[in-house]
Amino acid sequence: MTNNNPTLSKVRIHDFIVGTLYLISVALALTVNIQFIYIAGAVAILQILSLATRFCPVYFVLNKIIPGGEKVQNGPGS
Repeated sequence: MTNNNPTLSKVRIHDFIVGTLYLISVALALTVNIQFIYIAGAVAILQILSLATRFCPVYFVLNKIIPGGEKVQNGPGS
């Protein structure tokens, strides 16, 4: 079963990237230095702010590199 929906692909890739950043941050904080937890904090702040600003850096890049579909969360007026 394949899905060629570019919008759904953008959402899934976004979730993978953000989830991976959270996991890497927590793993590094537990094994290397607790300061790496700030990466998870920064990602969380960006996700919360994107609700108000409608701008997400990951979606901005994905909208540029994956043609077609809707422009997902690409700032005001898009």
